[in-house]
Amino acid sequence: MKALVTGGCGFIGSHLVERLLREGCEVVVLDNLSTGRPENLKEIQGHPQLRRIEADVTERAAIQDYFKGVDVVFHLAALADIVPSIQRPFDYYHANVTGTVTVLESARAAGVKRFMYTASSSCYGMAEIFPTPETAPLQPEYPYALTKYLGEQIALHWGKVYKMQVVSLRLFNVYGPRSRTTGTYGAVMGVFLAQKLANKPLTIVGDGTQRRDFTYVTDVAEAFWMASCSNLYGEILNVGSGETYSVNQLAKLIGGPAISIPKRPGEPDCTFADITQIVRHLGWHPHVSFESGVKQMLGRISEWSDAPVWTPESIASATKEWFDYLAVS
Repeated sequence: MKALVTGGCGFIGSHLVERLLREGCEVVVLDNLSTGRPENLKEIQGHPQLRRIEADVTERAAIQDYFKGVDVVFHLAALADIVPSIQRPFDYYHANVTGTVTVLESARAAGVKRFMYTASSSCYGMAEIFPTPETAPLQPEYPYALTKYLGEQIALHWGKVYKMQVVSLRLFNVYGPRSRTTGTYGAVMGVFLAQKLANKPLTIVGDGTQRRDFTYVTDVAEAFWMASCSNLYGEILNVGSGETYSVNQLAKLIGGPAISIPKRPGEPDCTFADITQIVRHLGWHPHVSFESGVKQMLGRISEWSDAPVWTPESIASATKEWFDYLAVS
């Protein structure tokens, strides 16, 4: 099988590329390196079945030729994170919506049959049903969530109209090796690891009882692989751990002192995927437990040596616009 992975130098994308190569696939990676890093592929650098192209997925003329002969596209390229999406909504629309249309049209023109879209559980917003099924009400709270949802709907629409076999995987709180270590304020796991390494207190939002469906990245890569090999299409599937854990539990596993910072608007008290559908359709199950995953992360904590070490003051500054735009009186 010949696969094309957009965003293949990123956190999740690099693990997926490794998974595909283990199956004997020929893999083409498209990445503009705006957030992805070539070193994420260092362990497979020079692999005879791997080709890496530095290109922007919004530029059709620059990418369309690479889709020729491809059997399946895995579309992971996107801009992520809440704060910058509030600050730069047009950039997020361009990357996540226009980029998705450009990739879909390049795939369609080349006759690609299967298309795997990377969706986000942020589309559920402040969910009220737990565990949350794919049929739950959708209420994106910020531009990142909205643009990822729009991309999902466009991909499924292209599948319906142009007879492409599209599957959308809605990912919940993915963590693991190679998660981003630089840039904007982001996921709690990386924030805590950088603080731990620098002997600084862990910054717990609110009282820390909020719960997250932490899903290990290799389990996510396996979900993509199994979906691509199946006969399923026109479906949306949650990808989660099947459990939910509090931020206080995470802090305890990482260890060290902790301090509290203000609770943020538009942030759910719980994320918890109902994975009934992916288990039923694909037979997929998560394999890496939360405790085991965190232990593996601590074993590689040196990877966060170049990550920003966030303090209550720097977090308050970074999230000011988050509060300004999303706070409800």
